[in-house]
Amino acid sequence: MNARLSRLGPWVWAVVSLALILVFNLVFTPGFFSIQARDGHFYGSLIDIANRAAPVMLVALGMTLVIATGGIDLSVGATMSIVGSVAALMVTKGHSPLAAILTACLFVALALGAWNGILVAVFKIQPIVATLILMVSGRGIAQLLTDGQIIQFHDPSLAYIGSGFLFKIPFSITVVVIVLLITAAVTRLTAMGLFIESVGDNPTASRYSGIDIRTVQLFAYAFCAICAGMAGLVATANTSAADANNTGLNLELDAILAVVIGGTKLTGGRYQLIGSIFGALVIQSLTTTILTKGLAIEFTLVVKALTVLAVCLLQSPQFRTKFRLPARSK
Repeated sequence: MNARLSRLGPWVWAVVSLALILVFNLVFTPGFFSIQARDGHFYGSLIDIANRAAPVMLVALGMTLVIATGGIDLSVGATMSIVGSVAALMVTKGHSPLAAILTACLFVALALGAWNGILVAVFKIQPIVATLILMVSGRGIAQLLTDGQIIQFHDPSLAYIGSGFLFKIPFSITVVVIVLLITAAVTRLTAMGLFIESVGDNPTASRYSGIDIRTVQLFAYAFCAICAGMAGLVATANTSAADANNTGLNLELDAILAVVIGGTKLTGGRYQLIGSIFGALVIQSLTTTILTKGLAIEFTLVVKALTVLAVCLLQSPQFRTKFRLPARSK
């Protein structure tokens, strides 16, 4: 059993954590696993968890690549706010949903990610400081774009991204699957994934090996911003309104937690895409469980902290050695 767990990789503890939460709900929450079909759509707590976790999963995928390079991106929440505001403003002014999505997600988000990447890769500013600049100013930019108002829109095509259904499940889940496949294809079927791990593990050796560290870092921050932009579209479309003050608020913390829970080291190097997905599901499952049990939402902060502590201890070689737990695979 220990050998099998060891071969699965560090993300196995995120799976174990998620399984424990689901077992708890199976025992103490009647009907938690019940899935019903209404109007041709599936509804239930499990569907709701995956749907509500979609923005965190999207941001976590991009954050995984940034953290793998040895960096961090604190501006993803602000990026979500700006992208959502731009998309909402464009559709309210008569632009097509496709134009709004392409402009907001590909142009605006890419520009924001390139800004972070240039500060980190070219000007060698510490990632936490470089992205903190956009984190602080970005939400102000979004509020300037919307004049501090909540911009409501009534475009069914744009709203479909956050509240529509495809194959009887929320479309936001489909978006996550598509982005996950694209991320996996780019990083696992090309050399970019190896370059990202190399830069995060040993940037000096990577430079001497001929790897263009600047390009790798620029790619990671740009891709992370695009993922955050997609999350911003999902969050904005889900409510059919752009709330510059609250969209993506503190989501960067949940994304970092999801990446850590999923088994990716904050020091860079090897990363776990599927682990980050499970990490996001763990966070949302905790939140849903707390709300289902009638506890105050403030309890989620304490529970998240305890969960991260538990998972990090399980990932620690010293802790596992002390208590004779399965060794972490490299």
